[in-house]
Amino acid sequence: MSDHKPYCIYRPKSASICGLNNYTETYAYAEKWRPTPTPIYFFVMLGPFFLYSCSSSQNVSKEYDVVVVGGGILGMATAREILLRHPYLKMAVLEKEKDLACHQTGHNSGVIHAGIYYKPGTLKAKLCVEGLNLAYKYFDEHSIPYKKCGKLIVATDAVEEKRLHDLNERGMKNGVKDLQMVSASMIKEIEPHCQGICGLWSPHTGIVDWAEVTRSYGKDFTERGGKIHLHFKVTSFKEAAESSLTSKGDGNKYSVSVHGKNDVVKASYILTCGGLQSDHLAQMSGGKVDPKIIPFRGEYLLLNPEKQHMIKGNIYPVPDPQFPFLGVHFTPRMDGSIWIGPNAVLALKREGYGWGDINIKELMDTLSYGGFRKMALKNSIFGISEMVKSAFITLQLAGIKKFIPEITADDLSRGPTGVRAQAMDGSGMLVDDFVFEIGDKGIGKRILHCRNAPSPGATSSLAIAKMIADKAEEEFRL
Repeated sequence: MSDHKPYCIYRPKSASICGLNNYTETYAYAEKWRPTPTPIYFFVMLGPFFLYSCSSSQNVSKEYDVVVVGGGILGMATAREILLRHPYLKMAVLEKEKDLACHQTGHNSGVIHAGIYYKPGTLKAKLCVEGLNLAYKYFDEHSIPYKKCGKLIVATDAVEEKRLHDLNERGMKNGVKDLQMVSASMIKEIEPHCQGICGLWSPHTGIVDWAEVTRSYGKDFTERGGKIHLHFKVTSFKEAAESSLTSKGDGNKYSVSVHGKNDVVKASYILTCGGLQSDHLAQMSGGKVDPKIIPFRGEYLLLNPEKQHMIKGNIYPVPDPQFPFLGVHFTPRMDGSIWIGPNAVLALKREGYGWGDINIKELMDTLSYGGFRKMALKNSIFGISEMVKSAFITLQLAGIKKFIPEITADDLSRGPTGVRAQAMDGSGMLVDDFVFEIGDKGIGKRILHCRNAPSPGATSSLAIAKMIADKAEEEFRL
């Protein structure tokens, strides 16, 4: 670096991701003066250049070809994928929190799913199987720790046994590798403390820290020239005024301005992957009310460290089609802890991780939605049961002992929670497919919203990113 003193340094608000400083520093250097100048001389001669340099560097850093709103795993994976395909693009990710992966991505079970549960031939099934293979390849290439500990789905009665055989057929049709039906004695070989009449063994199911994976995507993105703006909560999308001189004759190239609480960026095109806020973001550019995001909180229990040796891998129940959520399962974590759960209760705010987290406006918005009322009425017994079990965790013990009889109430304590962004339509049906929305007029034509990316979004993230990038290329003609 030159030993000349800089006369302008611009540091946009940002933070460090994975040890990488994601701000730009624009330096302009003055020639060394042989005579010793006075401060007044510097002010008179260099003042105009100082002001222009600061102004232009700020404009350069705040105008982008593509902006992705949302720093969860899908937003970050998609931004990375687009920049890999189009390295000449100026891109940015806007995230309202202090770091990436602060909500759904950072509060899930950490399972790498194999693709067993999903209806054969569906996009969800295809993306999960493809996503698992891409994920393991990425982990190996980027030295991200993971454990391929497997998953055992356990049937405890004849009804569940029939469903388990159906699951096996689904998994094989989906291309899940090395699935195997196992007997009660083989269950004991895989999970010595687990009981059941038969099981379905998936050896390629694994666990990983998906927040760490997201930060790795972010590092890839910034190393390729992308910018990440943290603490940027989007409040509106507006038609931008004429672009700055840095557009070099492109006129109003950056025709959408994205407004935050304390900042504004301009962009040619916007892609939103907002998770729990996805419907709100869509409505900012004239999007429809449906599908609406209903926040469901999942509460985990922690197993006593002295009993953690009893769980070797993932142990799952056979899904009951009468209920909208899977039920209690056992999940080992990368740190050695064992999570048991989750349940499913209504969150009292979009990002409400406990009963004390309440936002009256958001709660009334949920309760007044016709689709939610229909769903709640249909599943009222299940919903009340989940709320009672949330208050009295010992009531969950029967479901736990069904699989691991040696666990007692003293072995359980309250653990982490997460909030699921469940998309729902006006009839009360849970939306289980991908939903994209783009406007047909004004700035809406330049904003593509990913309004729903169903579970397992983390496992499928690299595969979903390819699909969303294809959609963005089609809509934005990148």
